[in-house]
Amino acid sequence: MHSSRKGSDVLVIGGGIIGLVTAWRAAARGLRTVLADPAPGGGAAQVAAGMLAPVTELHYGEEALLGLGLASAARYPQFAAELADASGGMDIGYRACGTLAVALDSDDRLHLRELHALQRRCGLESEWLTGRECRRLEPMLAPGVRGGLRVDGDHQVDPRRLAAALLAACERAGVAVHRASAQRLLTTTDRATGALLDDGTELQAGQVVLAAGSLSGRLAGVPPEVVAPVRPVKGQVLRLTVPAAYAPFLSRTVRAVVRGSHVYLVPRENGELVVGATSEELGWDTTVTAGGVYELLRDAHELVPGITELPLTETRAGLRPGSPDNAPLIGPTDLPGLHLATGHYRNGVLLTPLTGDVLAELLATGELPEIARPFTPAGSPPHIRSRTHDHLRQR
Repeated sequence: MHSSRKGSDVLVIGGGIIGLVTAWRAAARGLRTVLADPAPGGGAAQVAAGMLAPVTELHYGEEALLGLGLASAARYPQFAAELADASGGMDIGYRACGTLAVALDSDDRLHLRELHALQRRCGLESEWLTGRECRRLEPMLAPGVRGGLRVDGDHQVDPRRLAAALLAACERAGVAVHRASAQRLLTTTDRATGALLDDGTELQAGQVVLAAGSLSGRLAGVPPEVVAPVRPVKGQVLRLTVPAAYAPFLSRTVRAVVRGSHVYLVPRENGELVVGATSEELGWDTTVTAGGVYELLRDAHELVPGITELPLTETRAGLRPGSPDNAPLIGPTDLPGLHLATGHYRNGVLLTPLTGDVLAELLATGELPEIARPFTPAGSPPHIRSRTHDHLRQR
C-alpha cells in the first residue's frame, strides 16, 4: 500500500460530470483537489441526451426541483463560456434551440393542457400550439399531432462533449486525477479523512465529496446512517445520423408521451439525432435489449415517421442515479467531512453548473448556499431515512 500522507484539501470520489464539475470548481477556489475514478469522463453522461428542460420536465409533486433547475439553466450560457476558456477552447454543444412537447391523441392533449396550466401557475413561459402550428414549426411531425407546447427557454447540450471539457478543465486547473476506484471511505474519530483506492493508494483529504452516481451507495466504510439512498435506474438510448440530404430534419428537441411512455428526439448540429429513453428498475443491468430498441423506434416513428429512414449508429444503456424522491442529494452529511453530490436522476446534466457552484462554496467556506438547503442529506427527514434503510435491505 502507498499513501498520500500530505493529503489534499478535497477528495472527489467519482469522475462523472457531477464529480468533475465539483473538482474543477473546487480547484478554481484555490483548494488542493484530488479526484478518483477508473474512467473519468464516463458514467451516465455518455448515455444522456443533454436536454436542459426544467419547464418541459416539470412533473406534479416535483415542484420543489423547479427553482433548482431554473437557476442552473440560467447559469448555462456563462458556464459554457467559462468552461470553453478553462478547457482550452472545447465546445460543449450548448444550443438555445428550444423544445416542442406534442400530443398524439386526445388523452395526451388533455395531459399537455394540464401541464401547461401547471407551468403557468408556476410562472413559467410556454406557448400552446395547435397541431397545425406544431407541424408548421416542425414539418417532419406526424399528421396526427393534436397540439403541443412550445418552450423556447428549454435548451440542450452535448453531455459527452461536456464531460470531455470538464476533464480537460480539471487537469488544466491542477486537479490530481487517480484512475482507480475508491474501495473504502477512511474515517478517524468519527470524521471522513479520505479513501482507500483499489490499487492500494490511500488518499488523505480534509473533505470528501461522494459523487459516484448510482454507485454512491456502495462505498464501503460509510456509516449506515449516512449511506447515500441512491439506486440505479436503467435507460436505453439510440443514436441515429441525419444525412445531409434529409437536413434540416428537426430544428429543436421534440418530445411526447406515447402509450404512457416518454420519448424524445434531440437533434445535434453535427447531424446526430438522439432518441430516448426507457426507464427501467432492473438493478445494475445495462443490457441493450431488442424490446427496448423496438419500443423507442416504434414511439419515435409515431411522432416523426421519417425517422425509420435514418441510419441507426448506436444503441446504449446507462444507469441514472435515482433517489427516494427523485431529487438530488447535495451538501454535508451527518458525518463531518463527508459531502454528497449524487441522486440527480434525470437532471444531472441540467444541474451540473449549479451543483459545481454549490459544492465549491461549501468546500471553500463551510456554508451551503440557500438554494441547495432543501436538498441536503444532513438531518434528512425520518421518512427519507426509513426509505434509505429499505433500499439497503433490498440491494
